Amino acid sequence: MEKEVLITKDMTIGEVVTKFPQTTPVFFSHGLPCAGCHVAQWESVEEGAIAHGIKDINSLIKDLNKVAEKSKIK
Repeated sequence: MEKEVLITKDMTIGEVVTKFPQTTPVFFSHGLPCAGCHVAQWESVEEGAIAHGIKDINSLIKDLNKVAEKSKIK
């Protein structure tokens, strides 16, 4: 059974943090400190990652989804 993808690279950072606030530390650990920035409201996860020089966007998305999935179970 495939896991449901809760977070995609096309979602805005603000949308992700609003739906799954516990993902904020994941953004920071990947070098993306803009989870609380005003730009987060319209910038996608992919755009933010590119702007901050993050090359492995898939790893970021995977880690975000792990945390989001755990929060959904609770």
